[in-house]
Amino acid sequence: MKKVVYALVAVMMVAGLVVGCAAPAPAPPPAPAPAPAPAPAPAPAPAPPPAPESIKIGAAMPITGRFASGGHTVSLGYEIAVDFINQAGGVYVKKFDKKIPLELIILDDESDPTKTVSKMDTLYKLHEVTAYLGGFGSALLAAAAAIAEKNNVPYLGVAFSLHAVHQKGYKYLFSPFSKTPYSMKTLFEMLDTLPPAEKPTKIAIFRLATDWGIEQADLIHELAPPEYEIVVDTKYTPMTKDYSSIILAAKAAGADSLWSNPIPPDGIAIIKQAKELDWNPKFWYIVRACSGDAWIKALGKDGDYAVCEAPYNWSLPYPGNKEFVDEAVKRDGVLPDTTTGAGYVCLQVLVDAIERAGTLDRDKIRDAIAATDMTTLMGPIRFLPDGTANMYNPDGTINAIGGMSQWIDGVQQLIWPPDLATVPFAYPAKPFAER
Repeated sequence: MKKVVYALVAVMMVAGLVVGCAAPAPAPPPAPAPAPAPAPAPAPAPAPPPAPESIKIGAAMPITGRFASGGHTVSLGYEIAVDFINQAGGVYVKKFDKKIPLELIILDDESDPTKTVSKMDTLYKLHEVTAYLGGFGSALLAAAAAIAEKNNVPYLGVAFSLHAVHQKGYKYLFSPFSKTPYSMKTLFEMLDTLPPAEKPTKIAIFRLATDWGIEQADLIHELAPPEYEIVVDTKYTPMTKDYSSIILAAKAAGADSLWSNPIPPDGIAIIKQAKELDWNPKFWYIVRACSGDAWIKALGKDGDYAVCEAPYNWSLPYPGNKEFVDEAVKRDGVLPDTTTGAGYVCLQVLVDAIERAGTLDRDKIRDAIAATDMTTLMGPIRFLPDGTANMYNPDGTINAIGGMSQWIDGVQQLIWPPDLATVPFAYPAKPFAER
C-alpha cells in the first residue's frame, strides 16, 4: 500500500514540475493608438471690403477767363488719360482686390485764384476727392497748393513754373513740370552753342507783375553770363492793352532778344504790336503764352520763332506717346502741346502711386507719389523732396526737367536737348516782313 502512495506522490511531483516548467501564456496584443484628431479647417479669408464705385479726382480749372486756352490744353491731357485708364478696366486697388474706374471732376475757377480756393474746398468737402489735379497758370496753382496742404490731399500740378511755391515746405505738392531756375539755366546753355558774335546779348525783359514774372526776371539777372547786357527791364500788369511804350523802349535800346512770360492774350498782343512797330529781335523767349495752339491760330507765321519751355513734346520716343498723340489729334485736331502731355503724365504718376499704395488712403498715396520711379510720356521721372520733378538717364545721372520747343512753320518742334531735338534751333528769327 505504501508503494502505491509513494508512486502517486511521485507522479504528482513530476506533474508539478512539468507544469512549472511550461512556457507562460502570451501577453494580449497592445491596444491600438488613438487616431490623431483631424486638423481644424483653415478659416476662410475675409472678403475684401466693398469697393467704391469710382476713385474721384478733382481739378479747379480755368475753363473761362484769361487762362481759358491753357485750361483747355491741360484738361485735354487729363481727359485722355482717364479714358485710357478706364478703358483698361480702371485702377487696381489691392485693398479691394479689384480695378476701380476713375471719375474726373472739373470745376471752372474762371481764371480767378480766389475762386480756385473755393472750388478746391468744394472738391474736398462735397466730392471727397482722393487727389487733386492742377489747373493752368502759376498764380492759380500756387493758391491751389496751399489748399491741398490744408486738406492733406495729394496734388499733382503742371502748367506752372513758379519755383517759390516749392520752397514753402509743402508735403502734398508734386509737379512734373519745368521750374524757372532750370529753364533759365537751360536757355543759357542752349544759347551758348551759338558763335559768340551771333549771340543775342542785349536782353529786353518784359517783367510781368506777378510772383512768377518777378521770379523769372530776377533769375535772368542772376544767371546771365557776363557777355549779356540787360538793356531794358520793364514791369507791366496782366491784361495790359497797349505795349507800344515798352516795345519802343526796347527797340531804342538795341535789344535783340525778348524774355517774358505773359499770359496768352498778352503775349499775342505783344507780337502783334511788335510787328506794327517794326521791332524784330533775333530771339523770342515768350514762355507760357506760346505753349498752346491758340498762339499759332491767332498769329499764323508771325508766331513762328517763339521759344517756350517744353518738358513734354509730341515727338518724344517714350512708351505710349504715339497712342496719346494720335488720340489728342483725333479729339483736338492739333498736335498736343507741352501742358497737354504733362497733364497726361500727372495721371500716369497718380495711378502708379495708387497701385503701389494698394489703398485709397490719401497719406499713403502721397508717400507713394514721393517714391515715384517710373517712365512716363516725358521719360523716366523721380521727385525731389520739395515736390519738383527730375528726369534721369539710364546711367543713373539726374537732370532737371527742362526741354525747349520752338514754333517753326506752324509746328511746335523740340529744339532742346540736342539728342531728342526734332529740328535744329531756328536762329536768328526772321523779321516779320520776311516771314
